[in-house]
Amino acid sequence: MLDDNLARIYYLYHSGFALKYKGNLLIFDYYSDQSESGARGLREGTISPKDLRDARKVYVFVSHSHHDHYNPVIYDWKEINEDIHYFLSFEVETPSGSLRYQSMAPYEEYTGDGITVKTYDSTDLGVSFLVTIDGLRIFHAGDLNCWYWYYESTLQELKEDKGSFLRELDRMGDMSVDIAFFPVDPRLKEYYYMGGEYFIKRFKPKVFIPMHFGEEYGITSAFAQRVKALDKTRVVELTHRGQEIIF
Repeated sequence: MLDDNLARIYYLYHSGFALKYKGNLLIFDYYSDQSESGARGLREGTISPKDLRDARKVYVFVSHSHHDHYNPVIYDWKEINEDIHYFLSFEVETPSGSLRYQSMAPYEEYTGDGITVKTYDSTDLGVSFLVTIDGLRIFHAGDLNCWYWYYESTLQELKEDKGSFLRELDRMGDMSVDIAFFPVDPRLKEYYYMGGEYFIKRFKPKVFIPMHFGEEYGITSAFAQRVKALDKTRVVELTHRGQEIIF
């Protein structure tokens, strides 16, 4: 029998993750609904009807409406498990029907239904989430990152972009994080590490899980090697969809 007191995290794809904890299922930024094998389930990197039925409660988070973070199929899940609570960025189209949901702008907080959700801003679109459930604190950055597009920006734009990111970290104060999902994007080339390294140094999450890298799994190992001296944080090296991480 699985230990219900452990958090079991599954890499779904890109910025998508599922987390099982104490009978609850939390799903973040679900995007790709098809697995490579055609099979369904967390170990295939998708959400199956069984995953939804087996959960005591299901919480679904959408950080913003970009196509690689949001798939409207999530609203079909209510036909499988009625006990689903959706937390949507303010600019995500509000679903129709009898869904239980919160539409959240930056710096809002919701407490109820066994969970606390606090939002912060993004340096792109939407929000980032700090979620507390049964004492476990989870941060999902969405598209919050130090987007250092040095090869297409002026020096002034780079300074402003970096400043916006650091100011957002300042707004988080002394935030405590157990599990952090954060972008490590290869499109930033040699600056892929910048935002994640700042985040680890500032908040010292117990586990840091890279995201937003598409098929370039090797960047997760490169990042882990770069920050290995920051030994208070375990950095996960991802290798495939459906990978399980136990916390």
